[in-house]
Amino acid sequence: MVRVVCPSTAEKSDCKDLKFRVEEGDIFAVPRFHPMAQMSFNNDSFVFMGFSTTTEKNYPQFLAGKNSVLHTLNKQILALSFNVTQTTIDQLLSPQRDSVILECTSCAEEEERAMKEEIEREKEKEKEKEEEEAKKREEEEEERQEEEAKKREEEAKKREEEEAAKRAEEEAKEREEEKKRQEEEAKKREEEEAAAREREEEKREQEAAQREKEEAVQREQEEDMKQEEARKRAEEEAAREREEEKREQEEAREREEAAQREQEQEQAEREQEQEEAAQREQAEEARKRAEEKRREEGGGGGKSEEEEAAARKTEEEKSEQEAAQKREEAAQREQEEAYETRRRKGT
Repeated sequence: MVRVVCPSTAEKSDCKDLKFRVEEGDIFAVPRFHPMAQMSFNNDSFVFMGFSTTTEKNYPQFLAGKNSVLHTLNKQILALSFNVTQTTIDQLLSPQRDSVILECTSCAEEEERAMKEEIEREKEKEKEKEEEEAKKREEEEEERQEEEAKKREEEAKKREEEEAAKRAEEEAKEREEEKKRQEEEAKKREEEEAAAREREEEKREQEAAQREKEEAVQREQEEDMKQEEARKRAEEEAAREREEEKREQEEAREREEAAQREQEQEQAEREQEQEEAAQREQAEEARKRAEEKRREEGGGGGKSEEEEAAARKTEEEKSEQEAAQKREEAAQREQEEAYETRRRKGT
């Protein structure tokens, strides 16, 4: 067993005591300024010894002294290998006068047991440390996952805010573009309306000039027409006057004719009445003569008087009918003459 102790000047956090077991043929090195003890097991040979570079003397041992196997190697190479000077190598390989070997019963076994216990403790500590580290890693992983989830939430929230801001910016940009487009369209419409108004105004002016021209032509035509109409009216008026004069002459002639016809009719009626009166007188005289004759003859006078009365009545009715027919014919002639007179006046 080999035990290496940290020097008193070393920091506990930087240095640690070591215990380890070596077998035949093993080679090991101890750090500089670290005290070392070698212990053999009970009933076992002391198969090796170590050396130190911190003391002036090295005790006889297999790797040091006059019989060291290191004599087969170049001293310079050994010095470089051990990171020491060549003088130190010379001291290592030189024979030593004294040696220190102390008796310690079961020290190696105790050291091995302590080493194993320490190894077990180290394993337990390592296991606990690994468990703690695993738990810590789990906690760190959970914390990392929580942080990542929180970070993802924050990033998602940030993305949403950025997207909302971007959407708001895009909407504002779209509204601005829409406003600009509407302004451009309004400006374009105003320009088109102004151009249309100019064209309309020009068209109205042309139409007004054309209307004035047409109205002037029309006024001239109307003036000519008025003059022509005045001439025609004068001619018509003269014609109407001539027609009126002619109609008045016709009416005067017709009145004369009507008066003449009335006179003739009255004359005819008087003549007819005179003739009827003469006929009645003749009939009366004939009746009287017949009556006288009947009276003279005697006998059947009553019946003859009745017959004569009936005959007289019949003749009177016939005379009245003829007079009424003549009056109707005279009235019809008057109506026809009046109609003809109105017709002439209308034309």
